[in-house]
Amino acid sequence: MDLRDLRVFVAVVEEGGILKASRKLHRVPSNISTRIKQLEGSMNSQLFYRHKQRLHLSPSGELLLPYAVKLLRLAEEATCAMVGTVPSGMLRLGALESTSASRLPGVLADYHKVFPDVKVELTTGTNDALIAAVLDRRVDAAFVAEAPSGRELASLPLFTERLTLITFIGHAPVRKPQDVANDSVIAFPDGCAYRRRLYRWLGDTSGATTRTLDLASYHAMVACVGAGAGIALVPESVLEAMPQARVRRHALARQYSHVVTPLVWRPKEQSSALGVLVAQLNRRSRTPARERERR
Repeated sequence: MDLRDLRVFVAVVEEGGILKASRKLHRVPSNISTRIKQLEGSMNSQLFYRHKQRLHLSPSGELLLPYAVKLLRLAEEATCAMVGTVPSGMLRLGALESTSASRLPGVLADYHKVFPDVKVELTTGTNDALIAAVLDRRVDAAFVAEAPSGRELASLPLFTERLTLITFIGHAPVRKPQDVANDSVIAFPDGCAYRRRLYRWLGDTSGATTRTLDLASYHAMVACVGAGAGIALVPESVLEAMPQARVRRHALARQYSHVVTPLVWRPKEQSSALGVLVAQLNRRSRTPARERERR
């Protein structure tokens, strides 16, 4: 197997087609097609099914993909070890939108200063979508709200978040679920851990009876709440970044409001770029905020 062919194969899978892979790798589409055919010839297997100008992984392609990812990472680590260079290449991260906006700017800025040769790609999504992306190797690691209980993924607790219930300014005080019985819920789509917490607070049966407005942006969510469209459960850090928001805050019990954001990743497939990020985050979590600011 040629590592260049494997790199093209992985890019086609990740990008969902030859045209997008060619843009990512800065090659013409015909070169990508040739590489795929060469790899299929060397493996004596069809890696993709071609249907209506779209590529779909065959069973052989599904089998090869995790090995291809491992081989490419091992090659990168071997190169770094032999030439004594710092990590380079691509680091694909996933994160909740709230974490991306309020927690990651400083983290990524510090990382880029120390490891400028690593290109970071950041994808946002719900808790469940991000965990699935890590398991499917579409991202190397993700900042989520709830780490899975199994042993397939490693996790590092990082940021403490406090969630608060918000309503429009003129809403009556909220002390119990009955106080919002007639309000719609505004939340990220299914798969959002904060959405699940809000429904747990509302009660086990509320999910089937409560009107829900699905949004994929905190700015849109807060704006709709401010206009009286419903209620939402959001991190305090998001509200701090939106001082213009005209909403009323209502505190919930700790079991619903306290969240620790972890980073999750596949421990047996950790690249050097991810390894130094984990080490950097470990040091950062042990360093008081005031000391980081002095730096």
